[in-house]
Parts: sequence; structure tokens; C-alpha cells
Amino acid sequence: MAPNGHLVVVGATASGKSALALEVARQRPGVELISMDSMALYRGMDIGTASPTLAERNEVPHHLLDIADPTEEFTVSEFQKAASGVLDDITSRGQRAVMVGGTGLHVRAVVDGLEIPGRYDQVRAYLESDKDTTGLHAQLLELDPVAAQRMEPTNRRRVLRALEVTLGSGQPFSSFGPGLEAYPPTPFAQVGLRVDREALDRRIAERYERQMEEGFLDEVRALAALPGGLSRSAAQALGYRELLAHLRGECTLDEAVGEAVVATRRFARRQERWFRRDPRIEWFDVAEEPLALLEPVLATFDRCGPEQ
Repeated sequence: MAPNGHLVVVGATASGKSALALEVARQRPGVELISMDSMALYRGMDIGTASPTLAERNEVPHHLLDIADPTEEFTVSEFQKAASGVLDDITSRGQRAVMVGGTGLHVRAVVDGLEIPGRYDQVRAYLESDKDTTGLHAQLLELDPVAAQRMEPTNRRRVLRALEVTLGSGQPFSSFGPGLEAYPPTPFAQVGLRVDREALDRRIAERYERQMEEGFLDEVRALAALPGGLSRSAAQALGYRELLAHLRGECTLDEAVGEAVVATRRFARRQERWFRRDPRIEWFDVAEEPLALLEPVLATFDRCGPEQ
């Protein structure tokens, strides 16, 4: 498939994706950045998502930041539509994009144009009242054996989603496109940053230390005071969830930050496993400084130009 000129930079949280993508944009005038983060799109969630600073946003155009209120749900389908619109606009102006992604599903939704089933809230609420996950999986096995065989019977999140769609739409969940197990040709070039586990763990802890110094707790306090409260998705964001528990008096501040560090390290492992399964990603090992990879990443970016 012919390249479309756009580059996707993926990797675990705190791997240095954003800094590297920003430097690519600085080195290649006309490049615009697109955030592929499912939480940075919420207004007021800047420190905890390590969003670009105002100065960085003024220097290089950034997209899909601060586009939704944190009291609202912003679905993958809505994100896919918004990202596609931004890409169409950038392409129409003869520019190129670097998409910076940490949220695997959102990246795949755009890169592969996934057919994403709708939401069926009443069905979901009914299913969530049943705590027997293996029993729900047995029900899915009867209704959609193909989908059921693609997941562990104990993976409650996946089982619930597959049943929700199957019952709500009247169509098997497995009928919605090839699914995440397929990695078809794509016009997007993709590079991944791979960081040694010990180094990544250290980077995650150091980033939380910086964020607390920058006022992360005050940011969470302001969000908690919003009328109507945070949406389910926003309230579960890493770091925010733990600091909200502290503000409710459920733990000390040190305990909250410690748990956020542990949870984020676990999340980084899951990100690594998710992206590692994609054979289309070109991987680069990060030593101490991600910007040391600038030249090889620029070479990949230059090769994927549409004129090539």
C-alpha cells in the first residue's frame, strides 16, 4: 500500500514519544502533531497526561487536545471520526502529520479504520449486574463462538463488550470487521520506542515527582469540583484515579502517588505487549535520551513521504 506521508510514533507511557515527535516537527517545517491519547483529549487534564505546554502548542500545531469536557464520555468512535477529520484537513493543505500514540485501541482505530460497534448502555447495565464472568462467557459462546474463542473466559471487560454488542445490535460481535487480531497493510508508517524496563520504571516515578511539583493535586481537586463530576472514563485515568481517592480521604497523598506509580508501571507493560504484537511497527531502542533516535526516525519519516 502506498504511504500517505503520515508517521505514527508509539510506545509505553514515559518512553519519550512526545519529545521525539515534537523534535521531528521542528526539523521538518509543515509537520503537525496529533495526540492519540484517550485522556489528553479532556479539558483540564493537562499535568497528569503530560500534555504539551502552551509554548510547545504555539510553536507547532497540535490536534486532539482539550476537545471534550471531562464530565462527558468520549468514545473510540468519536475519536476515530475526529482524528480522520484532522488528517483529511492536514492532507488537503499539503502538510504531513506525526501521530503520537499511547492508547493502543485509538491508534488502531485510525491506522486500520476499524469498524467500531455502537454502545448499548441498557444492555451493558443489565450485563454488569451479573458477576459470573465465566457464565457470561458461556452465553457468548452460544451466541458468537468466534468472538468467544478469541478471548479468555475470565477477561470480564472483553466478554462484557462482546455480549453488549451481540445482544444490542442483533449481530455477532465477530462480524464487525477483521478485529484486532488482523494487521492488514496500512498507508501509515509506524515507529515504536522501546525502553529497558528498569529505566522505564524510573522514568515513570520521576515523571510523577515532576507532576506533583507542577500542581497535579490542584488540577485533580479542580476536576473533582466540577458540577456533575467526572465521566467514568476520565475518573479512571491513571494518576487521577489515585489522587481522587486521596481527596475522598481513602488514603494518604504518599500512598496515592505510590499506587499511581505502580499502576502506571503495570499499564506500561500492557502497552508494550499490545504494540509488540503489531509486525508493522519499526522498533528503536531508547538508551538514556529519546532524542538520540532523531536521525533514524527522521529517515523513516522522509521515506514515507507521499511523493515516494
